[in-house]
Amino acid sequence: MEILNYAFMQRALLAAVLVGITAPAVGIYLVQRRQALMGDGIGHVAMTGVGLGFLLSWSPVWMATLVSVLGAVLMELIRWYGKTRGDVALAMLFYGGMAGGVMFINLAPGGSNANLTSYLFGSLSTVSESDVTAICLLAAFVVLVTLGLRRQLFAVSQDEEFARVTGLPVRALNLLTAVTAAVTVTVAMRVVGLLLVSALMVVPVAAAQQLTRSFAATFAVSVAIGVAVTLSGTVTSYYQDVPPGATIVLLTIGAFVLMTVLAAPLARRRARAASAAGPAADPAECRVPATRGAADDAGV
Repeated sequence: MEILNYAFMQRALLAAVLVGITAPAVGIYLVQRRQALMGDGIGHVAMTGVGLGFLLSWSPVWMATLVSVLGAVLMELIRWYGKTRGDVALAMLFYGGMAGGVMFINLAPGGSNANLTSYLFGSLSTVSESDVTAICLLAAFVVLVTLGLRRQLFAVSQDEEFARVTGLPVRALNLLTAVTAAVTVTVAMRVVGLLLVSALMVVPVAAAQQLTRSFAATFAVSVAIGVAVTLSGTVTSYYQDVPPGATIVLLTIGAFVLMTVLAAPLARRRARAASAAGPAADPAECRVPATRGAADDAGV
């Protein structure tokens, strides 16, 4: 293929595959925790890290990782202790992070709006070898956490009180989830962009949930969707000269619509089966196997 003759496209495609794996892998826990927009907030905070990277002449990816991890930890602390004022504190953190990033980038030598745009919305031509190295290392961390601790993370995401009673370190696991989400944001920012990464963490999971009824199946299908849309979006961006981040997100939403359409007849068949089973099989009871199956698949 012609596209593979260019080194920058080889790097972009590799980054796209890693993004497609890591974003839904973390997103499934955020969706379970009803924190679907957490990635968006971390993306705002990561902008300060990008700006500091330019200002201090250090790797923007690694600096964004450091700042976004600190921001994610702070978000968790606000969630625990913020009470009624927590939403105001989070808003200041998000908008302050974006404003700080813009300011630092403009203060940096050679800073420009072009640099800012590539981090906000993604860019294929700006993925360097050092970026790929950083993305590979960070993606390995994300995969190890989301797969190696899937049972514990699933239990905490489903019911914190139950997880606490069983002896799991709930706060530590919550912090680890937040840190992993922060790392995922920096993994994805070179391809999708900081303002759009949250969609890739959430929408593939929502699309997979239209057809699947267990945690393991949802995890596998959402990752498959993530890889498919990131690769398709990257290739489309190259041939059609369109923004990669926007293309990937639109393809992801298209996948959600397609899954919803395919799920409609399946839902009708399940409803007919429930009706045929008799009055004892009410809708609440019919949902139990999904929850039970999810717990079994996660090993909790």
